[in-house]
Amino acid sequence: MRTSEHLLGRLGVDPTAERVYRALLAQPHAEPAELACRTGIAEEEVVRSLDRLAGLALVRPSAEHPRRLYAVSPRLGMDILLARQQAELAAQQQRVEESRAAAARLVSEFATHQHSVAEHGDFRLVGVDRISDHLTEISVHAEEELQVFAAGPPREFPGLPASRPLYEQLLARGVRVRTVCLDSARNDPAAVAHAERLVSAGAEVRTAAVLPTCMVVVDRRSALVLSGGQDTRQAAVAVRVQAVTTALCTLFDAVWAAAERLGPAPSRRTADGFTRQHLAALQLLAEGHTDATVARRLGVSTRTARRIATDAMTGMKARSRFQAGVLAAQLGYLPASSA
Repeated sequence: MRTSEHLLGRLGVDPTAERVYRALLAQPHAEPAELACRTGIAEEEVVRSLDRLAGLALVRPSAEHPRRLYAVSPRLGMDILLARQQAELAAQQQRVEESRAAAARLVSEFATHQHSVAEHGDFRLVGVDRISDHLTEISVHAEEELQVFAAGPPREFPGLPASRPLYEQLLARGVRVRTVCLDSARNDPAAVAHAERLVSAGAEVRTAAVLPTCMVVVDRRSALVLSGGQDTRQAAVAVRVQAVTTALCTLFDAVWAAAERLGPAPSRRTADGFTRQHLAALQLLAEGHTDATVARRLGVSTRTARRIATDAMTGMKARSRFQAGVLAAQLGYLPASSA
């Protein structure tokens, strides 16, 4: 059997286990020795693969032949794997939402401070120039990794377009640079060109439909988080408390794992035709956000945000935003708590 026919990798089945599964489909109730002969895989590895397949519910004890295994049909097997993957994605989304809420509370708390509290490890920066200076200061000392959330319109994060030479210097000395932008940045030629130059220099760039905040984390030890508000460029919180930076890194890692690599615009849709922007808009609307907030979070114009929301509501056949959120949660597109 050609190993190039490995089709189940994205569903969590390794190539060897898939070959054993296919062999058992072709020869129901075969014993490990027979499967080993048919596949050319060592019998011990066949047994281990059968254990993995049993854990995925792709094989089960036969009701007709005691002490032998039976491979469930591909149709049923794929439904089982897809349901498992959907549950894992829902759990990951819930963790992201919880981390996002914690980060929002942190930013809100520090945004109320009017004076510097640098002696405690955290302090507030006001003004684009001070923010850009601090961003350069913490980045230039990076030794291992730079993690960036570039939320909002592509040019809204101060210093990001101008920071390309700095990024290239960091990459040249082996510092890993990971950036997550909004999906909407794919429609901005200047943003795409900037991101492609970073990728060509060795950076890693992905996009997500929505991001919890704008931030830069350096070496998992210090961070710069931009405050919310009408103009996110004007204030930021510098963080050096280890427990807080650890939480921000956990949030980044979760969003990074679910984000799309830079390249052709993501086209994956649900069975009902929803894109990631549709689901993100439903999530925000279910949480009670205004069109202006939805637009800012998606990095699009208010008019585009309304169109996305209207398309999502039409697809859900909902008469109101609240009903759309409830239906989306019931269908498993959003965490149940969102409605």
